[in-house]
Amino acid sequence: MNICFIGGGNMATALIGGLLKRDFLPAQISVVELNAGKRAELQSEFGVRAVEELAAGIPDSDVIVLAVKPQQLREVARKLAPHLSGQLVISIAAGIRMTDLARWLGNYRKLVRTMPNTPALIGAGMTGLYATADVTALERQIATDILGAVGHTLWVEREEQIDAITAVSGSGPAYVFYFIEAMQEAAQELGFTPEEAHRLTIQTALGAAQLAASSEEPVGVLLKRVTSAGGTTEAALRVKAERMVKQGIIAGMHAAEARGRELGELLGKD
Repeated sequence: MNICFIGGGNMATALIGGLLKRDFLPAQISVVELNAGKRAELQSEFGVRAVEELAAGIPDSDVIVLAVKPQQLREVARKLAPHLSGQLVISIAAGIRMTDLARWLGNYRKLVRTMPNTPALIGAGMTGLYATADVTALERQIATDILGAVGHTLWVEREEQIDAITAVSGSGPAYVFYFIEAMQEAAQELGFTPEEAHRLTIQTALGAAQLAASSEEPVGVLLKRVTSAGGTTEAALRVKAERMVKQGIIAGMHAAEARGRELGELLGKD
């Protein structure tokens, strides 16, 4: 199976690296990238073929991964349309809906829309996927294998769920960074150096996430177990409840989902 990436940015680079670790050969991967410096970097780091023109990268490809910015996808798709002949097309461009991408590709329907997140850069990503009815079970598995090279995957059966994926895992790393930043600031106010605050906070976040991932019990049970009546944790959680921290997180995620739908409308306009 030969894969062509259109766009050689961070996410494409992460996917290429992940695929090569999964026993793909450099000869199976090509990249269409306008930037000469980036092409040289990809060829040097991975040994893959990097070209400037679409026509040079597409003909031998079984799968095409659209890895350009959402604002660039309309132009790229229209240039790509004449070169399509049954390949599976996977889009990792945020916000672009299937109906719009299909239209730009000349009513091409063998499409998978995905929403990866930034931890994919270190092989710890979470990606949501949605496919049109024209995509076969084998092609769905191929898409799973490609995005699974940089972490975990979750298929959804309705495209609007991709906007919800965006709000949960797509934007989710920012929520975690926001919480970590607040903990680090508080740790420094409590007398720790920035380096000590960083170490204390990061390891706490990692440990808590690993404990939640390894436990068969709901997170709410774990929360209760660490919260002793009249103790320090209860005092902290009481203040957070008074300031409606949980409600703010939930409301923010609903806002992210709504904004995702709005961006889909804006980006899909001709």
